[in-house]
Amino acid sequence: MLQRYASINEYECGCDEAGRGCLAGPVVAAAVILPSDFHHPLLNDSKQISEKKRDLLRPIIEEQAIAYGVGICSPKEIDEINILNASFEAMHRAIGQLLIKPNTLLIDGNRFTPYPGIAHHCMVKGDSRFVSIAAASVLAKTYRDAIMLKLNKELPHYNWAKNKGYPTKDHRQAIVENGVSIYHRKSFKLIK
Repeated sequence: MLQRYASINEYECGCDEAGRGCLAGPVVAAAVILPSDFHHPLLNDSKQISEKKRDLLRPIIEEQAIAYGVGICSPKEIDEINILNASFEAMHRAIGQLLIKPNTLLIDGNRFTPYPGIAHHCMVKGDSRFVSIAAASVLAKTYRDAIMLKLNKELPHYNWAKNKGYPTKDHRQAIVENGVSIYHRKSFKLIK
């Protein structure tokens, strides 16, 4: 059962990212403040639910959230500042889009670069424990998947519509056959 961390009188913001382990495409983060009574039976860590359920949840989260933001770091930025720092930067960008300042940030994971003026708490496996982080995980994943589907239309031979840029066998084989694209992360080990 997903829970809240802060008291019902506080604006609790969940933050999560998607695409950290990918070979191509951006890393995308979301920040979500939900009403204290928000509940949806399908909501869980985005990795635990199907693409169909994530796509169903996205507009519900967007409509019912008190505020939400989405931040993106490009492959070029990932190569320049490394994937960990790019993940934090994407989260900062997402938080910066919030129309309401939260009292506290719940960060999925065990590390974070503090955001100025807002206390944060790092939560290991937070996306399967806290409702706000689960909502952020769904938004980050659905936004990133949409980007990869768009990039797939431009460069279909990498099969990003299916692998979403993750290091699958077919993705690595496509890199061998077609070379590295402008959307690949050059600092990553692209082929074995």
